[in-house]
Amino acid sequence: MGQDAGGRRRQNLGTLRLPDFCNLGTWLRVLLAVNAMALLGAVHGTRRLAALSDAFVESAAYVEPIAIGSLILLCGGQRWFARLTPPLRVLATLLVPLACAAVTAALLAPLDEGQTSLLRIGFWTVLAVGMLLAWFDLAARAYAPAVAEARLMALTARIRPHFLFNSLNAVLGVIRSDPRRAETALEELAELFRSLMQENRDLVPLSSEIALSRQYLDLERLRLGERLEVRWDIESCPPDALVPPLMLQPLLENAVYHGIEPLGERGEIGVTFARRQDRLVFEIVNPCEQAQGGNHHAGNRMALDNIRERLALFFDLEATLTTQTEDRRFVVRIELPYRREGAN
Repeated sequence: MGQDAGGRRRQNLGTLRLPDFCNLGTWLRVLLAVNAMALLGAVHGTRRLAALSDAFVESAAYVEPIAIGSLILLCGGQRWFARLTPPLRVLATLLVPLACAAVTAALLAPLDEGQTSLLRIGFWTVLAVGMLLAWFDLAARAYAPAVAEARLMALTARIRPHFLFNSLNAVLGVIRSDPRRAETALEELAELFRSLMQENRDLVPLSSEIALSRQYLDLERLRLGERLEVRWDIESCPPDALVPPLMLQPLLENAVYHGIEPLGERGEIGVTFARRQDRLVFEIVNPCEQAQGGNHHAGNRMALDNIRERLALFFDLEATLTTQTEDRRFVVRIELPYRREGAN
């Protein structure tokens, strides 16, 4: 019975889902949570409102260094922790804050005059870490796999009908004048949808996204001809970078629909990918006609909101999508962490 209970405890530790300690969203949630705990402790420990601020500052003097130091060490050692077994990984995640608590208590002992014991600091550190890990685990289970997968499928479903509609229109535009070309385009369309029907729960190589987008643009050229020009500047971006599926093609579809079609003349879409240390920066630039209808703007906002949600699901606060209009050009800029296959 004792062995079975110990095995179940190890199994529970092994299934605990740890957060990404290098993610800004994780940092924000941890710092907010520990400061909230410090405030509750200050409220509980003092009976005078005037002394509340002093009590909170004293508590924050301990919890802030412990929290920030722990996050720095856990982020820096994340690759090393990944080599450990799941129970040892959880244990290491608990020991790091305890070590930071011991160092903080030793450094602040002369100022505190020994009023706060190391045992008390260790107890509250273990309690806080346990509560945070339990919350992160609960949040991860709430989002993955069912909720996150359902939301990803919903976002993808909103984009695919537009893609199909535009692609079929492109084929219909040449089916009478050039049946052979239309047949080739339908084969390409079938190949595209074979890719789109795959599961979209995981990140995909950037090279796959580029290939998919090039196929889409080839189909649009059937309809727009020489009016559509695309300038690619992607030499400085690693093709093994991992990005959310269906991230680039909907943005190019927006650029064609909202930028090239209303022009009535030749227009250029600029696509720039670059790596800046551990970040990837993407920019999609297209002409911007001010006299567009409201439906164009509404559709554009919906697609961009979908991409923002997709980025948030994969990268939390680490990814951003911004837009701006300058010199009659509409610019979409995406920044996200550089991740690649096989990297921890």
